[in-house]
Amino acid sequence: MKIMVNGVPHETDAGRDDPVVDVLRDGLGLTGAKAACRTGVCGACTIAVDGTPQVSCLLPAAAVEGRAVTTAEGLDHPVQRAFAAHDGLQCGYCTPGFVVEAAAFVDAWRAEHGDVTPPRDMIAAALAGHLCRCGAYAGIYAAVEAACRGEHDGEATAPARVEAMEKITGRARYTTDVHLDGRLEGAIIRSSQAHARITSVEVDHAHVVDLLPPDRVVRYAGQPIAAVAAPTRQEVLAIAESARIGYEPLPAALDDAPDAPPVYDEQSRKHAPSSSEGMTLPGGWNGNVRGPFAGASRRSRTAVNRIEAARRRADPLLVTGTFSTAVQVHTPLEPHACVARWDERGDLHLYLSTQTVALAAEQAAKRWKLDASRVHVIADHVGGGFGAKSGITVEAVAAVELARLCRAPVRVVLSRAEELTDAGNRPGSRTRIALLADGGGELSALAMDVHGRGGVAIGSSAALLARLMYGTAPRRLRDFDIVTNEPPGTPFRGPGAPPMLWALEQAVDEMAHRLDEDPIALRRRWDGNPKRHALYDWAAALPVWRDRPRTGSRSGRFRRGVGVAAANWMYLIAPATKVELEVEGDTVVARTATQDIGTGARTVIAGVLAEELGLPADRIRVEIGRSGFVPGPPALGSRTTASVGPAARDAARLLRAQGLRPGTKVVGRRRGDRGGYLTPFPVHGMALGRGFSGAVHVTEVEVDTRLGTIRPLRVWGGIAAGRIYAERPARNQCEGGIIQGIGYALYEERRTDPVTGTVLTAGLDDYRIPGIGDTPEMTIHFHQDGWEHVNGHGVGLGEVSTVGVAASVANAVHNATGWRPHDLPIRPDRLLEGIGR
Repeated sequence: MKIMVNGVPHETDAGRDDPVVDVLRDGLGLTGAKAACRTGVCGACTIAVDGTPQVSCLLPAAAVEGRAVTTAEGLDHPVQRAFAAHDGLQCGYCTPGFVVEAAAFVDAWRAEHGDVTPPRDMIAAALAGHLCRCGAYAGIYAAVEAACRGEHDGEATAPARVEAMEKITGRARYTTDVHLDGRLEGAIIRSSQAHARITSVEVDHAHVVDLLPPDRVVRYAGQPIAAVAAPTRQEVLAIAESARIGYEPLPAALDDAPDAPPVYDEQSRKHAPSSSEGMTLPGGWNGNVRGPFAGASRRSRTAVNRIEAARRRADPLLVTGTFSTAVQVHTPLEPHACVARWDERGDLHLYLSTQTVALAAEQAAKRWKLDASRVHVIADHVGGGFGAKSGITVEAVAAVELARLCRAPVRVVLSRAEELTDAGNRPGSRTRIALLADGGGELSALAMDVHGRGGVAIGSSAALLARLMYGTAPRRLRDFDIVTNEPPGTPFRGPGAPPMLWALEQAVDEMAHRLDEDPIALRRRWDGNPKRHALYDWAAALPVWRDRPRTGSRSGRFRRGVGVAAANWMYLIAPATKVELEVEGDTVVARTATQDIGTGARTVIAGVLAEELGLPADRIRVEIGRSGFVPGPPALGSRTTASVGPAARDAARLLRAQGLRPGTKVVGRRRGDRGGYLTPFPVHGMALGRGFSGAVHVTEVEVDTRLGTIRPLRVWGGIAAGRIYAERPARNQCEGGIIQGIGYALYEERRTDPVTGTVLTAGLDDYRIPGIGDTPEMTIHFHQDGWEHVNGHGVGLGEVSTVGVAASVANAVHNATGWRPHDLPIRPDRLLEGIGR
């Protein structure tokens, strides 16, 4: 078969029915088109065929025979330069598909309309078949608008992030792009039963490795049983599909009924995975209920007594309610992936899509009993993570064991169905809250019981975080786990905070209404944090807030409302962080064992070095994503920037003192803060710094009371995180946080079959994440004061920028309709029922 790709003729022996995306990637070695969903939903595999964009995962090879195919690698288009300049990307995994589609739209628009800005809704319609899980849509809008105006027809302007050109051209290499000679493909055989003992595993014509726990029991549908390898993806999938598994069924707990069958016995409980980030909180067991953990309470008996007395007297200043949240799935567009290779010396090489290169190497050395120097983890580019890609997970175990068994490199890439089933989720929750104000309108007591539902995982820590908001009033805070035979939860961007704030910020909003007080003014009065005071003042001065309607005062089909929510997040740090600088010729090369999942770590380091050394961008090179480099932070918990920024500055000053002579090498470290940290020593490499970052989000929505839909119109996000090291990537992070918060509020809901426990939302056509058309106009305001005690004067903002957004949407819906949402997502059926339609 002959095809023309990027102006070059090729002959391929691909089957006529083979997807074009596989022909391009496996046959021709092109990496721009990404096989992210394989159902034509996400757009990451988009190519142009004779100038027309098409998804290549659904296109058979026969359809491009004799035709001209263009991928992102073959483009040289103004829209690519616009994406780089306006930061229309984060992790970059979706970006090549976006630019191919956007280039066709820009060309067609300019041919018909000239160099004018297209309407926003036309851009959204043109790019509707593309998804960006990072939520970089604001930059994409700006890039397409600028390209249509002809602003990037000439020379490229400075990109907003240092790796932008690699990503917009499809040259950036992710784990799924790694091709090693002699590589085999691996696949995981998964359980079809929610609870069973495995009695036999029979597989034909394949190498097999066992992935079962010691008791041979699977505890959720989709749990790994074994892994197999074969020369091609098609072969290995066929082998896995034909595997014969013997099951001894066990009763399954698929709800939180008190008489549900036990998920764990006393022995197996010890091995339950955790959905928390850091230490798992202690708690006893009562059947499938674990907890409570009440260690975060403050004068709990006083709080309970005050609340019970208020109940007896029917105090109108006692706000109570039960709030629920659905399971939210991480689903980064680059799925979990690993390519494993054992070399002739017995060293282990792992190309891994991970947020934790150093931790993964440490865990791999321990698991396979190797010296740390013999494990090499590589993550050049990582296509998103959001907390799900930490340490050695099942795809790495399968790849490593298969590579050892087969004596060849093995690649294991999870399918989208696997990603949506067993690769990470934010646990669902049910929160009972009671909030009491005294006669003077001061917070008198708070009680919060949170039952986290993380499947077979434990570690709910949502109520704990309510200790950190609104002063020191007495409060009883209790966390419970409801364990079920469903896939395990994992940490997800601000773990515990979104469900806690979903309840707390709506209760505070309700209290403001009962006190007949401005909701921002009440929060400012209750909140003693001066950094958030500045945000409250900024938010209160917004015209949209000053002119908001009275709650429930609007009538007619379409009703607008404005809501607010506050949030905070811990200041975390990786104290052992170092940055090595080496002068190679006239270039300064920076190295550290961190990774960039789209948050801009490379750009932060390069920016600090340019400022300290007075060098242009083309004389600085940042190398990350290697476990063998000097210690670097994981991309977790909003600790990366606050760790690498000061370490890079320290290294730059050391180098400047020695002189920028070729061959000079220095190592800078992350020196301590003034006043030290709250934790006397690091735990799991992490320390808790002094102070909390803050956020205030103001959201305007339009509610369609006939269809029950909610459209976010505009969002203002105020962020107090100190120094902003890289302004545009930081703004992009905060905008992406808003997008993910909107998804949590309105769309995202993992559904499982109530009888079998099978995940039903196993594709991106079933599991709804926000698209570009769901994007509101966004304004980000940075308050940079108040962190002078911190080395570098800045802390992380990835978590705080998203955790309160869903509550602000709910408060806006209440303002528009007078109805208070209690269950998340706010589906149309729930809204229509709530407003009585």
